[in-house]
Amino acid sequence: MLSTHTRPAIAAAAATTAVLALLGAALPSVAADRQPDLSRFYHQRITWSACKGEGMPPDLECGTVTVPLDYARPDTGTLDLAMARYRATAHSHGSVLLNFGGPGGAGVPVLAVAVAGKDFMPLTNSYDVVTFDPRGVGRSSPVSCGQGTDEDTDTATAPAGESDPRAALEQMRKTAEQCAKHSGPVLPYMGTINASRDLDVMRQALGDKKLNYLGFSYGTRLGAVYAAQFPDKVGRMALDGVDTLTEPLTEQGLAGAQGQEIALEDFLGWCAKDLGCPFGPDTRSAGNQVLQLVRTLDQEPVPTPLGLPFSGQDLVGAIGQGLVSKQLWPLLEQALSQLVELGDPTGMMRFLGPGVAYPSATRAGGALVDPQDVPADNLVAALMAVNCADDPDRPSADKITGDLARLRDEYEEASPVFGRYRLTEVLMCYGRPKGTDFIREKVKNVSTPKMLLVGTRGDPATPYRWTMETARRLGSSAVVLDNRDDGHTGYADSRCVREKVDSFLLDGSLPANGSSCGPDRSD
Repeated sequence: MLSTHTRPAIAAAAATTAVLALLGAALPSVAADRQPDLSRFYHQRITWSACKGEGMPPDLECGTVTVPLDYARPDTGTLDLAMARYRATAHSHGSVLLNFGGPGGAGVPVLAVAVAGKDFMPLTNSYDVVTFDPRGVGRSSPVSCGQGTDEDTDTATAPAGESDPRAALEQMRKTAEQCAKHSGPVLPYMGTINASRDLDVMRQALGDKKLNYLGFSYGTRLGAVYAAQFPDKVGRMALDGVDTLTEPLTEQGLAGAQGQEIALEDFLGWCAKDLGCPFGPDTRSAGNQVLQLVRTLDQEPVPTPLGLPFSGQDLVGAIGQGLVSKQLWPLLEQALSQLVELGDPTGMMRFLGPGVAYPSATRAGGALVDPQDVPADNLVAALMAVNCADDPDRPSADKITGDLARLRDEYEEASPVFGRYRLTEVLMCYGRPKGTDFIREKVKNVSTPKMLLVGTRGDPATPYRWTMETARRLGSSAVVLDNRDDGHTGYADSRCVREKVDSFLLDGSLPANGSSCGPDRSD
């Protein structure tokens, strides 16, 4: 359960996998001569009012925009997407729309925290700063697989099918029924293709002729897909922490394990210089202690304040979230000390909340502003649903089980701590129908105004090579800013990156392609 307890990733996969197979294909085709009438969605305007909920800043406004479940068949039904904005301090030249990552991350609570910290104040000189909860996420018809309910089926005891891969795959099929039951009608229509179309409805509802956009991590995938679908509607678009558009999920997991291992080594080196570090001054010994702690908690989880178990794989997920930014390292050190010295996982649970790329959400414990009616497993359920809707690969059970031993060795070599956790991506989409091939085949050589792509050399989640690969795919429209630093995304940590992104969004000033920022870290 997120915000209080996150089961290992295999539980999420098992809980969300075969759902679309039960519900049908997500993107039915429509003949060119029978294009649906979407005018009623494009003619709406948003009614803004004070945001409701604990921790919401008084100057943050909330509203909704209505979109069709199925753009090919808009009479199928609709859903309301939750939106929030921070008004321009002077005359507004329109809106800049933000996505903080995920997939599965809710934008409204993150912007609430960011507004309180005045993170985007320069942009409000010209723009209304706007964000949203994507379909199936947060306040926008959240999907769920019922984890934490009386019907919850816990399949977390054998990550990545360690004991019996075929039994794990069978369990995924069984739990799919619970996903369908708890998610409602939005589940078959998840995925970045529909989320991108939602962006265009939001753009029009905001009264903007062009989409000005800042996307982090997964938000870069969403921005790239929008650029391919609506090239004539692209305004100023900045993509920070650039996601891959081509690599299969197994390769994405391996890259993530490698990046997180390097980030963990950097963190332990930093921690070793502090007398309060719970692992002592020897960095090699510290790495072994972390691995032993993970194994111990997998064998004997400790209880959380709500009585739910906190396992070693929960710890791995929490550490991974704490490594996304050096801003979070003092909090991570403190939480690890609390766990090691007192056996109390409360501090580590704080890192299991937002699951997005922007660190201010975790600093403030993003769940504080989440509404009570959002299912605890919404982030995990939405992440799996979107990633599988976006991925066309569907290896057979024989292929998965035949490859698993080799992949396990590769993942554990990449990271003794994170390899086991990330290996679950091998099983993530088993049982689902084939996802779209649009992203791999069509999101390239876009005909848009120049877009700014920020890649961070030491990014533990979206490696720098993905920035370069995506830039080559997008073609001449892509301008790359090389952030020679570490951390997941650059905007929040680097003053240089933030100034260049803001200058581009505010006045269109682009840095030269290939120019760089050094480790000029914000205070």
